Amino acid sequence: MVALGASLSWSRTWRECQGQEAAWYETEEAIRIADNVLYYQSGIGGWYKNDGSVHPSGHAATEDLTEEQCEAHREALRKRTFPCTLDNGATHTEMRYLATVHAATGEDRFREGFVKGVRYLLKAQYPSGGWAQFYPLRPGYSSRITFNDGAMIGALSVLDEVANRRAPLDLVDARLRAECSRAVANGISCILKCQIVVKGRKTAWCQQHDEKTLAPAQGRVSELPSISGAESVDVVRYLMSIEQPSPEVVKAVEGAVSWFERARIFGLRVVTVEDDSLPGGRDRRVVEDSNAEPVWARYYEIGTNRPMFIEQGVVKYKLEELSHSHRVGHGWIGGRWPERLLKVEYPAWRARGQRGEK
Repeated sequence: MVALGASLSWSRTWRECQGQEAAWYETEEAIRIADNVLYYQSGIGGWYKNDGSVHPSGHAATEDLTEEQCEAHREALRKRTFPCTLDNGATHTEMRYLATVHAATGEDRFREGFVKGVRYLLKAQYPSGGWAQFYPLRPGYSSRITFNDGAMIGALSVLDEVANRRAPLDLVDARLRAECSRAVANGISCILKCQIVVKGRKTAWCQQHDEKTLAPAQGRVSELPSISGAESVDVVRYLMSIEQPSPEVVKAVEGAVSWFERARIFGLRVVTVEDDSLPGGRDRRVVEDSNAEPVWARYYEIGTNRPMFIEQGVVKYKLEELSHSHRVGHGWIGGRWPERLLKVEYPAWRARGQRGEK
């Protein structure tokens, strides 16, 4: 939602705002965006999706509003408690941005907004250690522990850096830092307990897990309980970032890496072809190619490791068995998500003696 017809006076995407040179974060543009981020922070400390247009989950400019309009709109935002989210990078990326601008400017309002976000993340964590996609909780699948789209790892990584006083997130007092440390320990325990074990062998993780039993759980109708070839990668990366990892963490990493290796699909290539007889004039197919690089599927059947193609809750085992809209509308197979992890990051982690240092 763009704030009362306000317009943007810059053209940077939110992703670009995350990766600028250090000097940029003290510029007028960076500060204006940070103030906009604060403007859209909810009363309970989180952020919403589609709340503007700087960011996919969004922040619109507010400089076109009168002071009276700004205050009225701000008060309405303060009263909203639903539905703040971690989906698609929301909340944890806003927090990182505020901390970075604070480091560049020293302005207290950005630190205060960040600390408010920390309290939100602590409140949103389940007793079992995970985070749902939305908090306050919504009914349905979005209340499950959510690894999908980096929700849980995004929240946990921020609190981890706060707990370990890693700049620029070293902005809280000792008491709150201790709360973050406890939350991180609980979150890591949750990750380890969620790891799917098949016939005694550790594999990886589902996109969603039940918030109480921690079992793999269904998300949307096309997201049945399964092992994720995509989301599991960032879970392993987080575990490898832990300094002095416990033996349990090391075993979790080793098990997941072994599973990624077993789950590789050889001799296939996913191609998009032109087909004027179909909507949009294109189709997606899987073709045999003995020279193709290994790829992975988004969903694997627990127990068999067969790639799953799901439509209306029904599992199919070939891409061509899906309707056209489902074939082209989702990245079912052909991803190379674990490739760098296996070729570069995991060997480097092993070479460092599994210490997890960056």
